[in-house]
Amino acid sequence: MKVTTLGIDLAVGMEACAGSHYSAREIGKLGHRVRLMSPHLVAPYVKSNKNDRNDAEAICEAVSRPSMRFVPIKSAAQQDLQSLHRVRSQLIRSRTALANEIRGLLGEYGIALAKELRVLRRALPLILEDQDNGLSGVFRETLVEMVERLKFLDERIKRYEQRVKQLFEQDERCQRLAQIQGVGPLIATALIAAVGNAREFRSGHELSAWLGLVPRQQSSGCRNVLLGITKRGDRYLRMLLIHGARAAVRYAERRTDPGGAWISRLRRVADPTSPQSRSRTKTRGSPGSYSAPAKAIVRRNHCPPPTRKRDERAPLGGQRTGRRGAVRVVADPKPAVFPPPSKSARGRAKKPLLAAGAKQP
Repeated sequence: MKVTTLGIDLAVGMEACAGSHYSAREIGKLGHRVRLMSPHLVAPYVKSNKNDRNDAEAICEAVSRPSMRFVPIKSAAQQDLQSLHRVRSQLIRSRTALANEIRGLLGEYGIALAKELRVLRRALPLILEDQDNGLSGVFRETLVEMVERLKFLDERIKRYEQRVKQLFEQDERCQRLAQIQGVGPLIATALIAAVGNAREFRSGHELSAWLGLVPRQQSSGCRNVLLGITKRGDRYLRMLLIHGARAAVRYAERRTDPGGAWISRLRRVADPTSPQSRSRTKTRGSPGSYSAPAKAIVRRNHCPPPTRKRDERAPLGGQRTGRRGAVRVVADPKPAVFPPPSKSARGRAKKPLLAAGAKQP
């Protein structure tokens, strides 16, 4: 594609799609500023039916918004790293599918194996050597061919991991990222391939939101409701970061640095059975029970704490209202002074009393 210009400084807006990063690099070489936007952020600015003119008008409107979130433009080196990760991920999916197929076919012959790849690798040579397991010659030939494909996929995956490790050792940015606990060659190179220049984000929280690692929020007024993570952005990178965080938390007890002590302290506080959690939280059944984070939220929003609603109706004799207005029977009930009247008695009580022989007005 050949792009020409008349020497005018332009701000070019484009939707992030296939080939958009290459086009952005080529247009940027001409001295123009290129802004890539996610298509679902441009769609609200389409005023009418979808056509090229309305799409171009929506892109012009969206790129001029000061609060618009733009997609970082990837360089050729970033796309090289990303291609290695994409091919490796595809090979892993193919290996998983092949292992499940082998396990399913063996189950048809009465051979059950656990759902682990290492167990399958150990059991396949023994199954092929056993001549008394009831496998026919035709299926043995098929199984041998599938085992060879499994070994081939293992070798290809190891080769791609070696290439990723070589690029990891040559990049100084990856070396800095590897100093973080739980970050290795795969996470560091995948993060560099996806983010590139981190100056596109004003803070680490924005990067976490871009990766979908922040909680979903459904708040209104003085009530803050935080749900599970949003799961936006790159699913593959988010998966790697979560696995790295799990590894760091798992081995935090063996570490003596401040980071390990911080993770251990968070785990003790988050555990509801720990003494620290019981000391920071009131009894659940007590009125106005709040944990320390909830109290901080209430103070920050200047909202009065909600009061617990109790049943306004008077309890019956021998009964007592409990939490959430529920009625429970007391072990030693008190006698009722005025038992509740029946329906007919309540109807008669509303009529005025008349003297004997008097007529109703």
